[in-house]
Amino acid sequence: MRALIASLTLALLATVAHAGDAACEAKAVDKNGKALAGAAKTSFIKKCEKESGAANTGAACAAKAVDKNGKALAGAAKTSFIKKCEKDAAAK
Repeated sequence: MRALIASLTLALLATVAHAGDAACEAKAVDKNGKALAGAAKTSFIKKCEKESGAANTGAACAAKAVDKNGKALAGAAKTSFIKKCEKDAAAK
């Protein structure tokens, strides 16, 4: 059961990360609407992914909020777990 939850969590995180890449790629345009290229594109995507990672942290942490038996946390335990998870993610 644990392995199943762990693999589902990893799949979810990979999907979120890939979706962020595609969204940032689509936004990489200059003020004239022309697609960015080279270093400008790389820099923009890196900044975009960093900013979107902060927004996705809450959802990723909520998905990880399970106890040792694989049961979803609730109440104060869930709130505490998510708060710590987000703090740890911001420190990276």
